[in-house]
Order: sequence, then structure tokens, then C-alpha cells
Amino acid sequence: MSLQLRPESECAFDIVSLGEVMLRLDPGEGRIRTTRHFAASEGGGEYNVARGLRRCFGKRAAVVTALVRDEVGRLIEDCILTGGVDTRFISWRDSDGIGRSVRNGLNFTERGFGVRGAVGCSDRGNTAVSQLQPGDVDFDYLFGQLGVRWLHTGGIFAALSNSTAQVALEAMQAAKKYGTVVSYDLNYRPSLWKSVGGLEAARKVNRELAQYVDVMIGNEEDFTACLGFEIEGAGENLDNLQVDSFRQMIETASREYPNFQAIGTTMRQVRTATVNDWGAVAWSREGGHVQATQRDGLEILDRVGGGDSFASGLIYGLMEYGDISRAVEYGAAHGALAMTTPGDTTMASLDEVERLVSGGSARVQR
Repeated sequence: MSLQLRPESECAFDIVSLGEVMLRLDPGEGRIRTTRHFAASEGGGEYNVARGLRRCFGKRAAVVTALVRDEVGRLIEDCILTGGVDTRFISWRDSDGIGRSVRNGLNFTERGFGVRGAVGCSDRGNTAVSQLQPGDVDFDYLFGQLGVRWLHTGGIFAALSNSTAQVALEAMQAAKKYGTVVSYDLNYRPSLWKSVGGLEAARKVNRELAQYVDVMIGNEEDFTACLGFEIEGAGENLDNLQVDSFRQMIETASREYPNFQAIGTTMRQVRTATVNDWGAVAWSREGGHVQATQRDGLEILDRVGGGDSFASGLIYGLMEYGDISRAVEYGAAHGALAMTTPGDTTMASLDEVERLVSGGSARVQR
């Protein structure tokens, strides 16, 4: 594999994620609009990847983010600590008492069932992390003195504000300076880009950041919206024609961005909110195109975080084995398992992932 990772002995962290961490409020089997009780947990597109690598795969992880120093911020911190992720790079902001100037993000999410799709309702305006500025984080200390083997960030963080896109660029440049591998999940969210320039702005920002990426991750919508690569047959049934179109897209991306050493993308066909066809394809410069085991009719409890868990499994496979065919299997299996439990973050174990990778069934384990 052409990825060159720094030795573990030289680094304090295997993985660091840069992104927003919100408090997720989940009505369980009910609806946001009618519930009187919510289960609280933490989640965030970039953070979920570091958390998965820590809890499922046993890697040393940290998160770079910002929170308000109030009771909600401390609750989010407590959730992060429970997940085993290092919190020393949280930038704490003083509360004004009512959230007028700065606040913590909330994410209300209902899972959906059958013909009723999942629903997300974010309350994340003016959050602490959206106000991060270049220079707020000492990336030379993090990547240079402490040492990090892998940095992960993505398009959700970059979309939060003009300054977060600049912070992402600052972090990625510092990571490259010190030999840290950089992965990026495009994670296109139209609602985040709507008020800051829309699709044109999304493409401008993501195309600039893509120049510093070693491992690019996303689905067909992400690559089309963020990088402008049109995919013939995207969104249709997962047949050979669509797989071929993904391969064409990957070849185009790898030519335009010679810095890409690997690309991973999930393929999902939504039959109902609780039954999806789930698969993944990937590519590396040395290993070429590979496809994960296809899981048609996969039963879903909570789809949120499935793509992030794919990313953490893919990164683990690349980090541990340097083999793209093995990595995409770890990613697809971990994503599938993560969607069988509630919440953004994984509850799977490495043993469960490896059992699924090797063709294991759902028979009871005693």
C-alpha cells in the first residue's frame, strides 16, 4: 500500500478527528413531535470515526472541537469521555447564559420505520465549533510534538462557516507537514451549504481541501455535489452497471487528484427505512478496484452513523493491514453492524466485525 504511516512509537494518537460534536436527542420508537422523553448521546460526522476506531478497534483517539462551558457542554464531554476519546483538544468557550453569542449543538433524530423514513432536526446555529478560527488550535504541537498517525475531517465541519473551512485547511496542511495521513469524508449536506453559497461554494471549498487528502470517502451524491463528478446510474439499483459507473468516477477522481492514494464509497439502496441493500466499493493506487460483500435486505434499526462506521472500518483496515480489499470489507461490515443499534456511534466489537467479515451469521453467541 502506498500510504506511509508514522510509527506508533512516535505518536501519541493513532487517529484524531476534527469536527463538531452535538448532543443527540432520540425519541426511541416514537416521534420527535409527540415524545415526552429523549435518550441523550453524542454524535458528529467526523467525531464518530475517531470514536469508532477507539471503541471498536482499540486505537488511541482524540477529537479537536469546541464546546460551551455549560451543563450541556459538560454532558457532551462526559459522553466523549465514556467513548474513550481524548478531550484535551476541546476548545472551551464561556457561556453568556442564554446562548445568544455561542452555544452547543443539538441534533434531534428519529429512526424511522418501514415506509416512514428517518428524520433529523438539527439545532446547531452559532455553535462554538462553527466559530473556530485559524490559530485557535496549536496544530504544530498536536502533529509535530505529540504526533498523530491519521487525521480525519470532512465536509460537515468545512460547511459550518467560512472560518471552519479555513481551520480544516490549516489542520490538513499541518498534518501533511509532519507526515500524518489525511482522510476526508465529503458528507454533503445541502442544508448546511444553503446559506453560505450553496452548491457552488461546496464545490469550491471541497475542491481546495481535496488537494491535501490521501484517502477520500463519500457516496455517489457526495462526489457529484462536492467535486462535480457526474455518475451515470447513481441512485438506481445496485447492479453491475452502477458499480461500473462508480469505477469510472473513481478513475476520474484519481486522475484529477494524484494525491488520492485510496477512495472508499458506500452504496445504499433504500427499500424501506428498516430494510436497505448495503454495499461498498473502494480503490487504491496499488490494489485497484475492489468491492465488499453485498448485503441485500439488510435490516436497519438506526441508519445514522452507518457511513461514519464504514469510514472507521476502512481506516482500520488500511492502518492495520495496508490492504484495500481487506479494508473495504472491514468498513462495510462495521457500517452494517453499527446500523443495528441506536445512536450515531458504534456498539460493535472487533470480534463481531471480524466474524461478519469472515462470513459469520447472526446465530446466538454463547
